[in-house]
Amino acid sequence: MQHKPNEAWNSRARLTAATLGLAIFLAQFDVTSVVVAMPMIGADLGIRDAAIAWIIDAYSIAFTATLLIAGALADRFGRRCTLLIGNAWFLLASLCCGLGWDTSTFLASRALQGGGAAFLVTGAISSIATAFPDAQARARAFGLVGVISGIAMALGPSLGGAISMWLGWRWIFLVNLPICVLVAFAVTRFVPESLGNRGKPLDWPSVVMLTLALGLVIEALLQARHSWTRFVFGLAVGVGLLVLFTLRQRKQERPMLDPAVFASRSMIGVAALIAAVSIGYWAVLVYLPLFLNTAYGWTLQEAGMGLLAATLPMLIVPPFSGRVAAQLGWRCLFAIALTTMAIGGIALGLAAAQTTSSVMWSIAGMVILGTGAALASPQLSGAVLALAPPEASGMASAIAVIARQGGFAIGVAALGGLLPSSGAVSGFVWPFCVAAAASASGALACLLLPPASGKSSQQELQGQSLASGKQQPQRDFQGH
Repeated sequence: MQHKPNEAWNSRARLTAATLGLAIFLAQFDVTSVVVAMPMIGADLGIRDAAIAWIIDAYSIAFTATLLIAGALADRFGRRCTLLIGNAWFLLASLCCGLGWDTSTFLASRALQGGGAAFLVTGAISSIATAFPDAQARARAFGLVGVISGIAMALGPSLGGAISMWLGWRWIFLVNLPICVLVAFAVTRFVPESLGNRGKPLDWPSVVMLTLALGLVIEALLQARHSWTRFVFGLAVGVGLLVLFTLRQRKQERPMLDPAVFASRSMIGVAALIAAVSIGYWAVLVYLPLFLNTAYGWTLQEAGMGLLAATLPMLIVPPFSGRVAAQLGWRCLFAIALTTMAIGGIALGLAAAQTTSSVMWSIAGMVILGTGAALASPQLSGAVLALAPPEASGMASAIAVIARQGGFAIGVAALGGLLPSSGAVSGFVWPFCVAAAASASGALACLLLPPASGKSSQQELQGQSLASGKQQPQRDFQGH
């Protein structure tokens, strides 16, 4: 018997959705809040120059690699069990981050935290599908989770800056402990257990290959300014491992990730857009607090508040992006969005080059950059699902998440490698311009997308996009 929407979306259902949203909030918050505290963490632990990018990338690489196995383990041992394991894992890693006493222990703890976040997010998202069999209740659950994760993304920098200023940066991680305890209590009460297909493969060699490949590419980018030999060697070995990873997946009867899904012209275009948004917006977001502090002497708390100019559009603009996509089609929407991002990046580059009376350039650049990213991000998941072969939609979504996280990690390293050690404001010109160039390349990649063939077909695709766009904020920083 099918439930009525008001019966399926009762108080218990809302508590279940809020619990799963809170779990995803943890993974989101520990990316955006750390962005503001990175200079303070680096100063306290002796993480110098471009190596500060590892504060973000240690988390992102571990998250990306662990996602490869988290889904299969969730199906074998239970989605709720995976969520609880990820929650405990994340709690322990957060404690280790808060107590980290030197560079190696802290970065190892950040990697551990990223692995826990992958289990946390995988368990939470997969639990939504089984906890809400009613389609309308499930859509509302995804919407609530999206709002919660969007709040974490938008307010994380401000809250992180405030916590760092008032209590110290270690409390950004220690504040997770009571939240993890609350999540564990709520999950056991409100989230049912469920199992999936237990035959999914666990390809450990591929996980190792992908982890080493990303790590080597990132380290090569960070070393480019200091040693071309290390740069060329690390990049060559990293790319070689990525090729071996791809070849291994293609030979598997049931691959964890099938690269052939992204072999078509339109899917290559979508992959390029994902990379462009990751570099042109998300990676820039990491260095904006440092830029605001260097250029204008803003405190961490002030930089966190200023960063709202780039993050609040993610809460305001997405509903309008759906309407634009329905009217103009994805090719036009993404072209407008990526061009807007490029303009925002150029404005930030001009602000870095002209430090006198340039604060308004910086604010305008952040608003424009955030608006462009907010137009594109909610629609990317819908485009992946609609343009991929129907039988490969799940695989395409998984690859998109991996590409988004991997692109973010590589973008952070690439921009960080361009920052000079002198700390001059003009040193931010190149990173911002490279990010703008990545956005402009994404705008050109829109030519690979099929044009809108008609209003009816576009509206059908848009309906699919809106359903996925409501939960998109948590996918961008996933979880990933």
